[in-house]
Amino acid sequence: MKPNLRLSLFFFFSIITLLLSSCKELIEPNISNSQLQLETPADQFLSTSYTVGFWWDKVDDALKYRLQVVSNTFALPGSLVLDTVIKANKFSFNFNPGQFQWRVMAMNGSSQTAFTSPRSYSVASTSIKQQSVQLSSPANNYLTNQSTIIFQWGSLYGATKYQIEIDTNNFVNESAVIANVIIPGQQYNFTFPKDQVYQWRVKAQNDTAQAKWSAVNTLTFDHTPPGKVTLVAPTTGQTLSKPVSLQWNSMATTSYYKLYVLKSDSITLYSNSFPMIINNTNYSFNVGNSGDRVYWKVTAVDAAGNESMPSQLGNFVLQ
Repeated sequence: MKPNLRLSLFFFFSIITLLLSSCKELIEPNISNSQLQLETPADQFLSTSYTVGFWWDKVDDALKYRLQVVSNTFALPGSLVLDTVIKANKFSFNFNPGQFQWRVMAMNGSSQTAFTSPRSYSVASTSIKQQSVQLSSPANNYLTNQSTIIFQWGSLYGATKYQIEIDTNNFVNESAVIANVIIPGQQYNFTFPKDQVYQWRVKAQNDTAQAKWSAVNTLTFDHTPPGKVTLVAPTTGQTLSKPVSLQWNSMATTSYYKLYVLKSDSITLYSNSFPMIINNTNYSFNVGNSGDRVYWKVTAVDAAGNESMPSQLGNFVLQ
């Protein structure tokens, strides 16, 4: 084959590959004929732990999965125990003793697979000593700027009360934790004393036994806003032709900026487009009429949602 022909074929197939890849990004693939393979628990599995972990293989182009669990069988269900949609291909849940079946379906925005053939498993009744609670919310590594939060966890068969501990030192010294409360329910309201990283865990109990501690979840309380933004350009009162480049300094700990553009009364927003979310430190303003005086200011917003004080109010005149 001639070199020029080989080169032409190479570029031809490269372009075809690129086009097919672009089409896949624009047109969501149909996964209705894809096969989903269950991993664990195996069929007829007997669990001595009330916590059962489900695992299945990922399906190409799937965005989420629907997991269903019934007591008895899907052919003759006693009750729908679990029906949840998750993004991951693993999930854990606490069950009461009994017989169950589970199945999974893969989904994306426009199609879904059939449910897998169901698998059966059973959970044996045992002492709570070897069991542990499943924490529900807030999720691990949660970040919030709300001063009060509700901790929630799942029930554990055989438990009559629950002990929750909250700390900022990874429970190194249990006598010095921030909160140590025993309650009959499965949620606890807590007010953060200050900005800090916190850890929390829960242990089930009854009159004769105590379960193991749950996993430790971490969360961060941050209600301190970023510093005040400084406007860089244009200078106050400057007359400029469109488009006008609005610029400001970057601020540490900032996730994005909010740009407020105001009319000549310096109060009314220039349009419904404002305030505008900006991910960098500049914006090209390209509307308005000659002679208009335009006011503007910027705030910084951090990952927890805290918004800074607004910058100094700047203004410019459209030429």
